[in-house]
Amino acid sequence: MRRLALILIASLTWFVSIADEGMWVPMFLKNYVYDKMQALGLKLTPEQIYSINHSSLKDAVMIFGGGCTAELISPEGLLITNHHCGYSAIVNHSTVEHDYLTNGFWAMSKTEELPNPGLTVTFLVYMEDVTDKILPYIPDNITEAQRQQQISNISKKITDSVKRYWNYKYDAEIQPFFYGNQYIMLVTQTYKDVRLVGAPPSAIGKFGGETDNWMWPRHTGDFSLFRIYADRNNEPAEYSPDNVPYRPKKFFKISLKGYNPGDFTMVFGYPGHTQEYIPSYGIEYIQNLVDPTRIKIRQAKLDILMPALNESPATRLMYAKEVSRIANGWKKWIGETKGLRRLAVLKEKRDFEKGFEQWTQTTEGQKYKGLLQAYKDVYKQMEPVAKANIYFYETIYTTNVFRYARSINKILRQMDTAEDEQTFNNLRDKLIRTVNSFIQNHRLYVEKAITDRMIDFYYKDLDKQYIPTSLVTVIQKSNDLPGYLAQARNLLQTGSSFYLFTASQFLNTSRLTKILENLTLKNYPKYQHEFNNDILITLYRDLAKIYEEKIYPNMSYYQLKLDSLNRLYMKAQMTFDKEKHFYPDANFTLRVAYGTIGGYQPRDAVEYNYFTTLDGVIEKDDPDIYDYKVPDRLKELYEKKDYGQYADKDGTLHVCFIANNHTTGGNSGSPVINANGELIGVNFDRTWESTMSDLKYDPDRCRNISLDIRYALFLIDKYAGAHHLIDEMVLVK
Repeated sequence: MRRLALILIASLTWFVSIADEGMWVPMFLKNYVYDKMQALGLKLTPEQIYSINHSSLKDAVMIFGGGCTAELISPEGLLITNHHCGYSAIVNHSTVEHDYLTNGFWAMSKTEELPNPGLTVTFLVYMEDVTDKILPYIPDNITEAQRQQQISNISKKITDSVKRYWNYKYDAEIQPFFYGNQYIMLVTQTYKDVRLVGAPPSAIGKFGGETDNWMWPRHTGDFSLFRIYADRNNEPAEYSPDNVPYRPKKFFKISLKGYNPGDFTMVFGYPGHTQEYIPSYGIEYIQNLVDPTRIKIRQAKLDILMPALNESPATRLMYAKEVSRIANGWKKWIGETKGLRRLAVLKEKRDFEKGFEQWTQTTEGQKYKGLLQAYKDVYKQMEPVAKANIYFYETIYTTNVFRYARSINKILRQMDTAEDEQTFNNLRDKLIRTVNSFIQNHRLYVEKAITDRMIDFYYKDLDKQYIPTSLVTVIQKSNDLPGYLAQARNLLQTGSSFYLFTASQFLNTSRLTKILENLTLKNYPKYQHEFNNDILITLYRDLAKIYEEKIYPNMSYYQLKLDSLNRLYMKAQMTFDKEKHFYPDANFTLRVAYGTIGGYQPRDAVEYNYFTTLDGVIEKDDPDIYDYKVPDRLKELYEKKDYGQYADKDGTLHVCFIANNHTTGGNSGSPVINANGELIGVNFDRTWESTMSDLKYDPDRCRNISLDIRYALFLIDKYAGAHHLIDEMVLVK
């Protein structure tokens, strides 16, 4: 691999660490933080972690789907990630008759492994610092929009050249680091045939549900197993029965030796997004506007959805993914705002900025004079449209009824311009499928209650410039909007007065079904006006038009201003605070976070241990609560203490453990390895006291939560009886 051409030299000297904190670019470890990692106990060389010329640990780590991490654990392409990362695949394969979400799934041979169309895994082949190929060619006297366009154009030329060089075997993209003060190219390879191999029942894989989410102590067996398949040449291929298990360059050996307080740990994965270096005005914006608004709206959705989950197994399958998505952010933001206030981050930022302002009066800092005032002005001017943007996303864009309307609207637009019978018939059939899918996969009384609540928020809380006439019409013609689940259900049974659901034929489909069955290109004009003027479609189009004309352009305008300020402020902080150790914010690129295992004190007079055991699972058992109903088989193994080789030296079966690795969203599923590079756990969460670490890391309380790999092996082996999977792995005793 072009050994000389790919010698990578950092163009910036900003990668210096304090122990434990930070998400570090792996190709720079040797230059900047390797000594600190070694001092904590690391036994690996930098080349064993990241190398472009030889197999290394990076080759065993991959992006799983669109937002998680996974790692290889066998020479036959077997990978492990979180249960919540494989959640969609598990739910998609589940039916009332074969409820893999509730009961679990285990393929007892490769022929039983289940394909997942659209699911991919992406490996990093190598990284290259391309800052010197971009920034010297960007003029200073251009607008931010022009700057970004020029960077995009240059980046495309670089990546196109790289893809041609590799004969399009690999993909390439260039990502900004430090808000555009550095650029790194990522060359990747994506595999498209990924099959479900195993998943514990929800009562194990999601034990504790949303109640325990973001909490410690934790007793969740949050893992699932998949296998990568490739063609006969070990290259990526679309799903085919002829594909064979992928042969990896590297996979993790698995340690059964356990761990102790103070032991070195390293998390290797793809953290999504952090904002460690924004000014006080950015913290104030998040703490006082963004998080509280999102929390309020999502709380209202959960108040309706949570009771619905317990109505029937079918309803639970319908809404399980949605509840998980909504609740995850809701609870995270609650913890984040509490953490920001507890640490007085706003005050800390303002104190820093006082010194920064004084520095801008000096010769060295004068070119950054007025930077903080510019931030203040932008955030103040942006606040009204930012509020509208949050409301549109949370109440309209992500609400099922309007997502449904968006799909119908797209099909209707295409039907309006269809010129031949075959094209029209295909679109008509697609419309029928869309309508049937929505009706069959949602409870209308639930959707009524949620839509009502979201419309109520949007109408009452936003300036009238964002309220279309059609929304006023819906409200005026609804005599008694359903407010909560019980009311909505009653209205469904007795005849709803919610105008949107009675007047829209796409929501009240008794007549529509017959029309669609007999719809042709020839008779479509008879119904075209009726469809396009349906109240649901009209309302969606009016709301979308307001977003496109009044919200999106203004948010884009202010975001460009912030992009420019962020780049300058990042560079200014590094010049001003030369003693501070900087690391790049997370941007869903491969990173290393290192630290040590240990407990913590979340508040006065409370101290948490660093691991949990199966004893705690049994203590939480409650047959009347779905998320705490421990499976009988697990209780049987517990009673017999039949833990096999997976018990700790203390005789207990460890379930989860915590360490002070700096993680965030995207690190879900990341391998947690010991000083020898052996897998000891699978990262899946942070403690509630840690959620503000996207903005401010607190070494005293920030802890990442990981599944003990021995618990996963115990469940695969003893609980599921999938011994053949254990036989694939290399266990280090």
